[in-house]
Amino acid sequence: MNLFRSAVRPVLFRLGGGDAESAHEWTLDRLASMPPAAREVMRRRYAFSAPVDAFGIRFPNRVGLAAGMDKNGLALPAWPALGFGFVEVGTVTAKPQPGNDKPRLFRLRESEAIINRMGFNNAGAAALAARLEELGPIGVPLGISLGKSKVTPLDEAVEDYLESYRLLHPYADYIAINVSSPNTPGLRSLQDRDFLTTLLKALNGDVPVLVKIAPDLTEPAIAELLEVCLEHGAAGLIATNTTLARDGLAPGDQHLAVEAGGLSGKPLTERARAVVRFVHGETGGRLPIIGVGGVMSADDASRLLDAGATLVQLYSGFIYKGPDLVRAVAQGARPARTHAAR
Repeated sequence: MNLFRSAVRPVLFRLGGGDAESAHEWTLDRLASMPPAAREVMRRRYAFSAPVDAFGIRFPNRVGLAAGMDKNGLALPAWPALGFGFVEVGTVTAKPQPGNDKPRLFRLRESEAIINRMGFNNAGAAALAARLEELGPIGVPLGISLGKSKVTPLDEAVEDYLESYRLLHPYADYIAINVSSPNTPGLRSLQDRDFLTTLLKALNGDVPVLVKIAPDLTEPAIAELLEVCLEHGAAGLIATNTTLARDGLAPGDQHLAVEAGGLSGKPLTERARAVVRFVHGETGGRLPIIGVGGVMSADDASRLLDAGATLVQLYSGFIYKGPDLVRAVAQGARPARTHAAR
């Protein structure tokens, strides 16, 4: 019997009267305060070594924590102890911001999905830089996801990203450019050729820069974006962000389909895989891919790897399945074709 699903998850899902964000904050607080001895117990249970190289970085295993789970890096020492081979914090913005009004996080339990419209709620790039300076290395590669501050006009977005980059790149093993969240007005327009070209030129440096794309882009739009990434030195791609679509929801969750925000979890599994496959085929494998979206099992992860991903990330799958999923993916996910092993 899975202890997380039978005992831990029911308690978490009842916290705050069933409010998902209350459970999220409670869990982060507990993970942040976990003593070293407890982290060591967790590490012995969940950590698994199966190293892989991507964009010049050695990863202890293929499975990472996706951005959004620990925006401010509050619980960074805990994630490697739960088996993650890398961690992506953020999305962080140059200016601190509270995010959108609550409620803004919804569980769709029958669908094993989540809708969020958090709106990049975070303490700002300077606060994260201070925390990372104090903490030091966490033992696994650290990615930092950068987004645009909501108050910054679109025509000043490059400088906004650059401000965060200047503060945070010394602490990052890679930087992720989030231009694909559906929860900041106008943000997805920054996936176009002109803006992305300017941004990649501005962020040119020693730290690998990855671009995170939306699953809702058409194939011609993705192809144009990939041309820009290849031409201007992006080190890789993260595919995908959350979706505005509401396909694949269970009948019992249909009443939540009207909630604004991005959908993640099981309904995104096939679309994320299709985007990864298209990106890999379009680039001939020249852009390493972090596959994310609907990874609910080791088999889901293996299919993403076979589609062309080098690494995978968990968010909703971790919420529904817990740390046993991390170990299962790290231990069991294997590409069937050699191209995905890069």
